[in-house]
Amino acid sequence: MAKIRMFTTSWCPDCRRAKRFLFERGIEVEEINIEEVEGAADTVVAHNGGKRKVPTFEVDGRFFACSPYNPEILRRELGLES
Repeated sequence: MAKIRMFTTSWCPDCRRAKRFLFERGIEVEEINIEEVEGAADTVVAHNGGKRKVPTFEVDGRFFACSPYNPEILRRELGLES
């Protein structure tokens, strides 16, 4: 599977749901807390039409947000079967 980076915050319930979804499927991600990593919030804003949406994912250079959390969108964007 492709390298997945997940941009999050510590307080985000959608981030926790997405992490649980990925963990339950054994999918590894590099988590980047946008409140702690310099420039990460700017990356999220730049790829979400000026909005600070988390979780935002980067998969092989392609960005997408899953906010509000939707397991079907996450499944589709990651190319997972239902």
